[in-house]
Amino acid sequence: MSERLPVFPWDRLEPYKATASAYPDGIVDLSVGTPVDPVPALVRQALVDAADSPGYPTVWGTPAYREGIVGWCERRLGARGLTDRNVLPVVGSKELVAWLPTQLGLGPGDRVAHPRLAYPTYEVGARLSGAEPVVHDDRPGDLDPRGMRLLWLNSPSNPTGKVLSAAELRAAVEWARAHEVLLVSDECYLELGWEAEAVSVLHPDVCGGTYEGIVAVHSLSKRSNMAGYRAAFLAGDADVLGELLAIRKHGGMMTPAPVQAAAAAALEDDAHVAEQRGRYAARRTALREALTAAGFRIEHSEASLYLWATRDEPCWDTVGALAERGVLVAPGDFYGAAGERFVRVAFTATDERVRAAVARLGG
Repeated sequence: MSERLPVFPWDRLEPYKATASAYPDGIVDLSVGTPVDPVPALVRQALVDAADSPGYPTVWGTPAYREGIVGWCERRLGARGLTDRNVLPVVGSKELVAWLPTQLGLGPGDRVAHPRLAYPTYEVGARLSGAEPVVHDDRPGDLDPRGMRLLWLNSPSNPTGKVLSAAELRAAVEWARAHEVLLVSDECYLELGWEAEAVSVLHPDVCGGTYEGIVAVHSLSKRSNMAGYRAAFLAGDADVLGELLAIRKHGGMMTPAPVQAAAAAALEDDAHVAEQRGRYAARRTALREALTAAGFRIEHSEASLYLWATRDEPCWDTVGALAERGVLVAPGDFYGAAGERFVRVAFTATDERVRAAVARLGG
């Protein structure tokens, strides 16, 4: 099975990490977008309150969690008419992305489309199932629909931070429905818009008030600092989610009951999200100004937790030069050949580490 897959990209970064770690005062790791700030107190309390959970949780999730997902989708995404049949908890979004093609029954002869610059796990998921991965440039209408079974969208984008407009999303939905292709929209960074606000495929202006043939993926990892909890969910076509539920029951893909309680609490509260956005906004501004002053050009980056930066040289040259200053970033070619002259700079480090990075960039 592993021979179907590319080399795990992060292993290639280890020598540069060692170089950056040797810098006086230590590494500033801006390569992986992992949260570093505290889990909100209300989330931790909900976890503790639900800690006495001796029985098996359900794959479908508790009524409170399902209701919390429905309420959040209505409040934050503008979705209308959702019921608990339109939502499904998953054990972190990466698990879902990696195994969705397999769980949908895809295999040799089927095709899975994903953005040209993209989170590598879209391709991995296609290859795990034996399907053929195909790239697109956010214009599904340019794709050959023959054999196409699954279309991934990602807005806001990882790695570029690009946001697709409602019109672009609507065109993708119409194309997918016309060709009977399941459209799955990865919207895990939707609440982190800076220069543009992302729209969900579940919004009536995009989906036309029906969820037929569309599914949205959301996560609590970034907006609520819950990456360690592995809490994510799907919302959309009830028939698709019902089929996935039936399959996932057999696989025992259950979100732990205390995590479900914590996730429900997180979805009910918007204040902690606004507070975290404020932290990220300050870090983003500081790093953007420092990178620009150091000769970098920032493209897209209007949303998400990353700056997509270039100084018009091979990305590994940039990675090496920054590692010598004790700053580790992700090479753009991790996300596709089109990123070979870019680096992805995460602003998920602590305030102190961001200040260190700013000082080193200016040195």
